[in-house]
Amino acid sequence: MGSKWIDTLPEIEAIIKECDVCYLAMTDDDLVPYIVPMNFGYADGWLYFHGDEQGRKMELLRKEPIVSIAMSTGHELFHRHETVACSYGMEYKSVVLEGKAEIIEDFDQKLAALKVIMHQYTQNEFSFSTPAVKNVAVFRVPLTASRGKIYGRSIR
Repeated sequence: MGSKWIDTLPEIEAIIKECDVCYLAMTDDDLVPYIVPMNFGYADGWLYFHGDEQGRKMELLRKEPIVSIAMSTGHELFHRHETVACSYGMEYKSVVLEGKAEIIEDFDQKLAALKVIMHQYTQNEFSFSTPAVKNVAVFRVPLTASRGKIYGRSIR
């Protein structure tokens, strides 16, 4: 078993493209952590998110936009010996990043971001109603200060 740290953009992007959920971490004024699972989209060095305009997540992002994001994929349990607990492990690929969230207000930029999010999950083309775009919060986080890791049996 071994691990390999990933820090090149193509390797990090490859992991991101395999993921379907990430975890967005924020803090409140008392430095209490708040973390939520999120769907996302990735394009051109940015992670894009959407959600309700109201609620704790957007309230926190407006006050303090510094976030941490974690995602992982390729989970597979393995073992060397069936009855030895410490011989068990979990293969995975992961990315962790830190950045500053930017709330997108412009209609056309929001629409483009929503298309990126949908493209993460399907290659279909979609239309969006004007009220739907106007009434959703959209934000993005640059893919900076990021690092990935691959762990498992095949890593030496």
